[in-house]
Amino acid sequence: MSTKTCWTLSDGNPGNENACLGLAEAVGFAPEVKRIRPRAPWKWLPPALWLNALRAPGPGSDRLVPPWPDLLIACGRLSVAPSVAIRRAAAKACFTVQLLDPRMPAERFDLVAAPRHDRVSGDNVIATLGALHRVTPERLAAAAARFAASVEHLPHPRVAVLIGGSSKRHRLTPETAVALGDSLETLGAGLMVTASRRTGEANEQLLRARLEGAATVFWDGAGDNPYFGYLALADAIVVTGDSVAMISEACATGKPVHVYDLPGGSAKFERFHREMRDAGCTRPFRGVIETWTYRPPDETARVAAEIRRRMAIP
Repeated sequence: MSTKTCWTLSDGNPGNENACLGLAEAVGFAPEVKRIRPRAPWKWLPPALWLNALRAPGPGSDRLVPPWPDLLIACGRLSVAPSVAIRRAAAKACFTVQLLDPRMPAERFDLVAAPRHDRVSGDNVIATLGALHRVTPERLAAAAARFAASVEHLPHPRVAVLIGGSSKRHRLTPETAVALGDSLETLGAGLMVTASRRTGEANEQLLRARLEGAATVFWDGAGDNPYFGYLALADAIVVTGDSVAMISEACATGKPVHVYDLPGGSAKFERFHREMRDAGCTRPFRGVIETWTYRPPDETARVAAEIRRRMAIP
C-alpha cells in the first residue's frame, strides 16, 4: 500500500461507494471512507450552488476537516461540491478524482472518470466503458472458496441472478417480477439469486414463489453477502437492466451476461446498453442461457494507472 493518504467520499450508496473503493484499492490504498448526508439547504441545491460546501454535512455524516488527504476519490452528485471545496482548501495539494458526470466544468477537478454514456469531455477526463467497481480476480477467487459449499448442491449451469428494482428511470412491477421468475424457472439451471433494497419485499416474495420449483439459493439478507461468491461460482449471469454498476461488475467476470430489461429507461441507459452489447459483453435475456466469450473490461485498473502516473506513485 502507498504511504500517502486517501479518502473516498460518497453518499454511501453502494454503487457510488464501491466505485470509489475499487479505484482506491487499485491505486494501492486502504482508504478512509467518508460518507456525506447534507442538511438543508444544500441537499436541495445543484452542486454549483453549494456555498460553504464544507459546512453542508449534516447528522450521520463524516467530518470533512484537515489534515486533507493526498488523494480524494469522490462519486455521486452529493459529493461534487465538497470535492471541489476540499481541493480548494488543500491549495490543490489534494489530488481530486471525481467519478461520473459532475455536471460542472471538469477543470474543477484533477481528474474525472466518467462512463462513455455520460458524454463528458475534457483534457482531464477518462471515458470508461461502464462503471468502476471492486471486482478483481483475487476477490472472486477468495469469494468462490468462501461460498462454494453453500451452492455445491446446485446443478450446472449455475446462473447468478442479480435483481435490482425501481429507480428514477426504471420500474420493477409485480407483473415484471412474475415474468422474470417464470423465465428463470424454466431454465432448468441452478440459480443463485440476490435482490437489492430497490427490489421491494413484495416483488421479492413474488420471485421466491415463482422459483419454488427450481434449484435455487435465494439470499435472505442474513450473514455475509454472497454477491461476489455468486459472480465467481456462476457459469453465466442474468442481471436486470436498471443498474450500470451491477452490469459492469458482472461483465468484469468475463462470463456471459444476459440483461433483463425493466420497464422505463432513458437515452443515457440506451447508450450504455448499446456500448456493452457492441463490446460483446452482454446480450438480452430471452429465456435461454447462451455461451460466448469476450475480453472483460478492466477500466478500474486503467484509471488507477493514470492516477499513479499523475501522482508519481510507483
